[in-house]
Amino acid sequence: MYGFRRNAQGQACLSATPLSQLLAQSGLETPAYFYDLDAIAEEARALIGGYGSVRHVVAYAVKANSAGSVVRTLAAEGTGADVVSAAELEVAVGTGIPAEKIVMSGVAKTDRELDLAIASRLLAIQAESVEELFRIATRARSLGRQARVALRLNPGIEIESHAHISTGHDKAKFGIARADVGRAFEAIDGSDGALLAVGLSTHVGSMLTEVAPYLTSAKHVCDVARARRDRSPPLEYLNFGGGFGIDYGSGRGVRPADFARAAVELLRAQDLADLMLLCEPGRSMVGAHGVLVARVVQSKVSADQQWVMIDAGMNDLIRPALYGAKHRVEPLECEPSAPAWRVVGPVCESSDDFGEHPLGSRVPEAVVIRDAGAYSFTMASEYNGRALTAEVFLKQGVITNISPSPGAAAWVERRLRA
Repeated sequence: MYGFRRNAQGQACLSATPLSQLLAQSGLETPAYFYDLDAIAEEARALIGGYGSVRHVVAYAVKANSAGSVVRTLAAEGTGADVVSAAELEVAVGTGIPAEKIVMSGVAKTDRELDLAIASRLLAIQAESVEELFRIATRARSLGRQARVALRLNPGIEIESHAHISTGHDKAKFGIARADVGRAFEAIDGSDGALLAVGLSTHVGSMLTEVAPYLTSAKHVCDVARARRDRSPPLEYLNFGGGFGIDYGSGRGVRPADFARAAVELLRAQDLADLMLLCEPGRSMVGAHGVLVARVVQSKVSADQQWVMIDAGMNDLIRPALYGAKHRVEPLECEPSAPAWRVVGPVCESSDDFGEHPLGSRVPEAVVIRDAGAYSFTMASEYNGRALTAEVFLKQGVITNISPSPGAAAWVERRLRA
């Protein structure tokens, strides 16, 4: 059995191996991230299976977790990649993902990034504005090549999610508005062959917990695709995005494969089954299969307040401070139980607060912060002179790779040289 679970003794485990044992074997100081690569591979297989016989690419959103061990694991299962920078593109290619299964997104791609994407002959550069299309055409001409482009459409849809991760509404910086789609195609068709339209994409945001808003957005893509049907050369793919939610403790009604099956049904109903389908999952591939282990530094009790201070902070895991996200914080060596304690980190900010969690009447020596496989280490910083954490990767419950922390001394040396 893969993923996070508790054994008969109540110990927190990844892939049936107690995390306390893994921490000891690693020889690392806390805080440290641990990832179950087998569980991540299972997520990929389940989602790919949802597409059945339909041509598709599961383009993993590398920004969710860019560790080479993670991306290589997904590449081995046949996934492609969605990248948002030249560096992410180099990681994707370096882990074995073929260029023809990679799309590049992002609202402010630099000329260097566009040049690399064009030269790499990616599946597509997903353009997010009419203005960007003109820039891509200019770079393509300078390289003497044709750029494969897709339009990222903004469907003007608001979803029930945090404002910072809702990307498909009218005020969002992402995508081409409905009113500008005509101008976008005019830019492509008038580029004298510098641009080739190969796809349409959209992405309404993250933490989707129901299929309906995903399909509403996808229908907008289908409408535009049908309107483009009589043009030559024809489109190659439709990309309905990702954003599939995971269970952070309150349950989850749908799985990523449910979105895949719904997308296939829609494509057939819209008479577009000759086109390839893309999706861009990130969190749903890796989020539940990474944890952050931290030690308790001390407790503090005052009047009716009680805190537990741990050695992991918002610099290691910023989601609670940035999004108000709640990650389950549990004792490492026993099941969670009342009473609840407010768990806070060492960073000199009031927002360095992980919320209230049932840690029991006896404060544990160490805790595990669950569901920290996505948008966690990749968003970490060295604020307050706190080093980036180490990362530990497991297969079959055994450590196969460790990415060490650079250590605080490296930060001190860099700052002294600055």
